[in-house]
Amino acid sequence: MKRQYRRRVILETVSQGGQARVLDLASRLRVSDETIRRDLKDLVAEGLVQKIHGGVMAPDTLGEPRFERRMNQEAEAKKAIARTAAAQVRDGDAVLLDTGSTTAYVARALSGHRNLLVVTNSVDIARTLATRNGNRVYMAGGELRADDGAALGVVAAAFVQQFRVRLCFLSVGAIDLEDGPMVFHLEEAEFSRVAMRRAERTILVADHTKFGRRALVSICPLASVQALITDEPLRPAFQERLRRTDASVLVAERAAA
Repeated sequence: MKRQYRRRVILETVSQGGQARVLDLASRLRVSDETIRRDLKDLVAEGLVQKIHGGVMAPDTLGEPRFERRMNQEAEAKKAIARTAAAQVRDGDAVLLDTGSTTAYVARALSGHRNLLVVTNSVDIARTLATRNGNRVYMAGGELRADDGAALGVVAAAFVQQFRVRLCFLSVGAIDLEDGPMVFHLEEAEFSRVAMRRAERTILVADHTKFGRRALVSICPLASVQALITDEPLRPAFQERLRRTDASVLVAERAAA
């Protein structure tokens, strides 16, 4: 069995359950305990998992801070990105926004738009845009995550599958040169993939701190990114990679002090 496949299974197991055991992984993947230990050693060295007795767990450094704290991190950058994102939206547009601090700022920047059809899995975004300026807001169902009020899982994905929107705005936890946009939970990645398929155009909204970082689960290859809004010029390696794919990159300007 290929090493890359084993790595993906290990990371997905950690993402779903918080930890993974050597014996369970060896049985599931039908390889020796020693093979799994070598895989885990590599993942620990890369900082993707943390070693515990008999297995690995998601390290604290990969966990996302609580939603309220994320709203305060790089707030001015996120507001600038949000203003640029809102400028891409026309009155009467159908848009999809996933759960995230940057997309929460996008929702606030859309407060002056009228007659929007908004699809979201975020309680915060639904509350921001509902009952305002003739908007229609559709909120995905399912169990809500305690931290940020995100609806994820099969029910939420099936709900979004019913819609077709012009623009989808996605927030991410990290953007890696090789693994592309990444998030911290498997269900988030699955939701993002469905959302991308239901949009004519998907725009990633990510501040400069997300680049060169890694999370646990890849959403899609970097080559699949159609458009990106960020707050600082990209590093040369990211510029070159996105240039090859003709992805649109917008650098938002922060408000004057």
